[in-house]
Amino acid sequence: MIKAYVEYIKNNPKKLWFKRKIYGWGWTPATWQGWLTIFVYVVLVLVFSLTIDEQSPPREVVFTFILPITLLTATLLRICYKKGEKPKWQWGFPKEDN
Repeated sequence: MIKAYVEYIKNNPKKLWFKRKIYGWGWTPATWQGWLTIFVYVVLVLVFSLTIDEQSPPREVVFTFILPITLLTATLLRICYKKGEKPKWQWGFPKEDN
């Protein structure tokens, strides 16, 4: 299974940053650029999560955490759409290359 997965990820003649997930809907990083994008996203989410505490008023939480995370996630999805395969539901390895 792991060998087939690595082969699926390496079969990337278009050098897409993200390939379709094997199970479900979405993407998985396929190149170093894709992994870097995910790493930066996670780091920024952690940075924004450190800006709030239990003393933060709700309005501040919206502007210092919820809004930035929403914008970051929208940006991540846009990058995945632009630099990845067209998403579709899959349940197992694809039968033919699209």
